[in-house]
Amino acid sequence: MRLKKLLFLLIPAVFAACSPYNRVLKGSDMDAKMEYAVKLYNKGDYFKALPLLEELITVYRGTQKAERTYYYYAYTNYRLGDYTSAAYDFENFSKTFPTSQFAEECAYMHAYCFYQDSPDFSLDQTNTYKAINELQLFADRYPASQRITECNRLIDQLRGKLETKSFEQARLYFNMEDYKAAVTAFRNLLNDFPSTSFRENSLFLIVKSEFLLAENSIDEKKSERYSETLGFYGEFTAAYPESKFKKEADDIASTTRRRLERLNGTLNPSSSN
Repeated sequence: MRLKKLLFLLIPAVFAACSPYNRVLKGSDMDAKMEYAVKLYNKGDYFKALPLLEELITVYRGTQKAERTYYYYAYTNYRLGDYTSAAYDFENFSKTFPTSQFAEECAYMHAYCFYQDSPDFSLDQTNTYKAINELQLFADRYPASQRITECNRLIDQLRGKLETKSFEQARLYFNMEDYKAAVTAFRNLLNDFPSTSFRENSLFLIVKSEFLLAENSIDEKKSERYSETLGFYGEFTAAYPESKFKKEADDIASTTRRRLERLNGTLNPSSSN
């Protein structure tokens, strides 16, 4: 009985060891390995293709077969979702084989890997900045490329992500009632992204933040901050005279003027005579 169990366990292992993949993997025919690796890649079996290609890039280094091997190796890492390794491999390919028909493609894929690795806007955006930079470098290097339109589209998407992060950070300050920080953050957003889709919201929240900052300020600072509120209100209404926020902004402006009149009357009692 024990012998039967042992055989039952060993038979699959023996067949696995004798499988075509293992024979090729352990074999010494490098050309056969390459063709088998390409076959696996085309089938989408990237996990099995990878170890074959890893061996072959070392064996074929410095030969005419190196270019094709490294091309498949870079794409295998990409297909496996290892964008860090793939980005390095694509860049290395374009530098090692600058006259290759795939050099431009791999230079683009190097940048695209960073785009793929760009996280949600709420997370660290290091790779987003890196992706924008690499896509721009590609466009500068290949200005006549057919991929320029796609590069610009991807850059716009990435910048949109940075805009969203910047807006949400500023709004977080507002929600935390840190109105001074909110005003600064919204102004920075508008300076960094002049054409942002959050411009209307940001200009209105600057008005509201400055007003609430004035409301919660010590008496010595109220007058200045109420005056700044009206300045921001003027900037907002000039840019968006039909804004959905206009009524609330008008109410803030009216209250602000009354506050200033009262403050000016308190500070200059003779002015009422």
